[in-house]
Formats: sequence, structure tokens, C-alpha cells
Amino acid sequence: MKRSRVLVVLHPSLMPPDSLEGQDPKAIEEWRTEFDVIQTLKASGHEVRALGVLDTITELRTTIADWQPDVVFNLLEEFDGIVSYDQHVTAFLEMLRQPYTGCNPRGLLLSRDKALCKQVFAWHRISTPQFQVFRRGQRVSIPRRMRYPLFVKSSTDDASLGIAQASVVTDAAHLKERIEFVLEQHKSDVLVEEYIEGRELYVGMLGNQRVTCFPVWELNFGSMGDSGSAIATRKVKWDAKYRARYGIDSAPARDLPAGADAQLVKLSRRIFHALGLTSYARIDFRMKADGSIYALEANANPHLARNEDFACAAAAAGRDYPALLDSIVKLGLTYPAQWRVVYGT
Repeated sequence: MKRSRVLVVLHPSLMPPDSLEGQDPKAIEEWRTEFDVIQTLKASGHEVRALGVLDTITELRTTIADWQPDVVFNLLEEFDGIVSYDQHVTAFLEMLRQPYTGCNPRGLLLSRDKALCKQVFAWHRISTPQFQVFRRGQRVSIPRRMRYPLFVKSSTDDASLGIAQASVVTDAAHLKERIEFVLEQHKSDVLVEEYIEGRELYVGMLGNQRVTCFPVWELNFGSMGDSGSAIATRKVKWDAKYRARYGIDSAPARDLPAGADAQLVKLSRRIFHALGLTSYARIDFRMKADGSIYALEANANPHLARNEDFACAAAAAGRDYPALLDSIVKLGLTYPAQWRVVYGT
């Protein structure tokens, strides 16, 4: 593709060095995505600048005006420490008529709010675990008729933030305790949903109006289920030693029931369009032993590190990492934002 002027926006604390040489392996994992994206774009011939954005958009606006990038490569997952504000940055870019990568503001809003996302699923008759929301500022009162076990998590946080073995509860006392913990620690509404025992499956997607689905991916929990609940906790996602201890890995899904691959792809496409997602996304599912499928959530702008599930699934589909990032850049350059439609730019 044509080489572009790319402004990578990221959290200031995740600004990577130019080389991995001499870097602490634990520190590398913190900014691995940012390093992989920046270095790969440079190696592909793009002119790249990186800009840290924390709690002000002044420098972002100035840099865009002065440098005039072809596209902003958006790696932000929050603004001013608030995860639900990430869509406001993309809205700001749209008001500047600045092309950017990743999901549009509306898609970010709908997918970020897990309860709202599930309401959209229900409207479209897409099977999802039964759920209830406990709001901030309200007294926690546990209904008598709750079907345990239940899964407790923040209604807005992602990347398994706050998810641990204690997130799966089996009685009212532990449910109330966990809800109050999440309310206090995460300052967000709490989503309580029925816990679905089964296989955890992911479908990566790439596109705007026309969408490509990557091979179905599976998070294999190894021996983790022998001593606890098989769930994607923070440690499962980000602790390499923990994963090695239990034999946890992710790989193409094997031995799925007949027709399951096609069903998962069909559901993913329906979810992608129902939520108005764009650019790239990952849809998470659980499959019970009887083959029934439940949509858990949609991840707009999933992690893009070279060795993460999304990039690995793309590689399995024949799209290597440089080609994947080039595709994302191209989608950002061609996304039909409303300003393009109205002004024909």
C-alpha cells in the first residue's frame, strides 16, 4: 500500500523505547503492543511519530495541525484515567476531519458498556448469559431468586481488569461482597451474569462495511479448571509464569461440533453490524458441552501485539503482522466517517 504519515497516539506511560536491547522483560510486556505497532509501521516504510495523550488534547490538536498526518493510529484505551472516555478522543478526531484507525465513537460507546451491549444482543435475539446490573450510588440488595454460580465484573473495564477467581460466586453473601468490592475498586456499575461453564472462543474481525473473519480461536485453560473456575482472569491474560504453571495457551479451536465454525462467524458478523463496529474487533463466546453458544461481549480495538490472539488469528488466515497493520491503516484512511459523507471529502 501507499506509505503514509502515521501519528500513533498512546498513553504516555506506555511510550516504548526504540529497541528491546537491555530492557527488563517484565517492563517490555507493559508496552509490547506500542513497540510492535510503531516498529512494524516504520519497517513497512511509513513515516511514524508517537504522541502520548493523558488528560489534554491540546498537543494532539497542535501536532495534527502542524504535522498533518494521513492517519492517526489510535492505541488509547482511556483518557484522563477513565476508560469510558476513549470514545471522546475518536469523536474529537472526527470533528477535526482527521482519519484514524480503530473503532468509531458510537461503536466504542456501545461495546464498552457491557450491559448496554447485552441489551443489543437481546434485541437481536443473540444468546447471551442472563444478567443484572448493580448501579453506583445505590444500596446493594441481592434478589432472593438468583441462579448460581454467577460471574461478577465491572460493566465498563476491559483486559480482564478486576477479574479473579473470586469473581465467580456461589451464594448471596459472596455475591454481595464481590459487588461491593468492584463498586469500590473500579468506580463503575457492576455486571452480574450467569456463569457459563464451557469453552472460551474468540472471533477476530477486520473491516468496515465488508468484514473479514479470522479463524475461530480458543483460550485453552489447561489444568486451571481442576482447582478453580476456568475463566480469563487478569493472571491468565497477562502473567506468563501463571500460564506456564497451568498449561494455559491459545490456539485455533479444534474439534468443534459440526457447523459451529459457521455459526460463530455468522453471529460475529451480526454482532459487528448490530453494534456499528468498524476497523477491527474481537467477539468473545462461551460454548457449553452440548454445543450451545453464548455471546459474552464485543471488544472494539482489541490488543494488537504481535503475539496476541488477534494477530495470531490473522496470521493463521494468511495475513502476517505487517500486512495486518497495513490493512488497519488502510481501513482508517477509507472509513466513511460522517464528515466524509456530508462534505464528500
